[in-house]
Amino acid sequence: MSTARDQPHAKRRFGQNFLIDTSVIAEIIDCVAARPEDNLIEIGPGSGALTSPLLRGGAQLTAVEIDHDLIASLTTKLGHYPGFKLVQGDALTYDFRPAEPAERKLRIVGNLPYNISSPLLLHLLSYAEFIEDMHLMLQREVALRLAAAPRCADYGRLTIACQSVCTADLLFDVDPGSFQPAPSIVSSLVRLTPKPNVPSASLRDALGRVTQVAFSQRRKMIRHTLGKEFSSEELSGLAIESTLRPEEISVANYLKLAEIWVARRGR
Repeated sequence: MSTARDQPHAKRRFGQNFLIDTSVIAEIIDCVAARPEDNLIEIGPGSGALTSPLLRGGAQLTAVEIDHDLIASLTTKLGHYPGFKLVQGDALTYDFRPAEPAERKLRIVGNLPYNISSPLLLHLLSYAEFIEDMHLMLQREVALRLAAAPRCADYGRLTIACQSVCTADLLFDVDPGSFQPAPSIVSSLVRLTPKPNVPSASLRDALGRVTQVAFSQRRKMIRHTLGKEFSSEELSGLAIESTLRPEEISVANYLKLAEIWVARRGR
């Protein structure tokens, strides 16, 4: 493992935990398996721990970094790579659509700041139709929610939002000591792969509204929540019993409820 020497100073307001374990870095690079023709975007390159080996492998890579103080050092260290583009900006508001419609789909890589991981994930998922895959480092509790199955405690709104557009694979866990500074939690690398037919924006919006209603009272049977929005005939038509709790309903059925929501409201 490498040491913290020569690492930039991590800033709490940006939720920075720089990856310093060279064995973990190599394992991530193997999982990404970048090709020279790929259209890569890295979120939060930090000290360039992942950026450098990706560029050495011939990748075309755009890095989005919010910290102004890191821009100069990254430019000095990596600016000589012809395939490297550095953008100072906030990934929460970054437009992840390819610049040209004919461009290859994006491959996203990132060690996501833990303090904004959920909203950033939702932002990324809204661009799923333009993305080939995502390899993301997250706190393990969030990773478990992304890959959760119905009828378990981790299954919730984030699960449904993710699995409605992506398949989620937990690749491996990373100990706190692999970062500088060391976080107080275990992290996990997750691969998200968008499905061939991503639901429309209106359907995803309706899905968010349906799950908000369903999980507003997570411990209660859905007759107290969704039962106020959908008729017993609509629920029974999907084989959804009113005595179920929100975590017992499949992603596929939540999508069908969202379709009913859209059809009813004409949007």
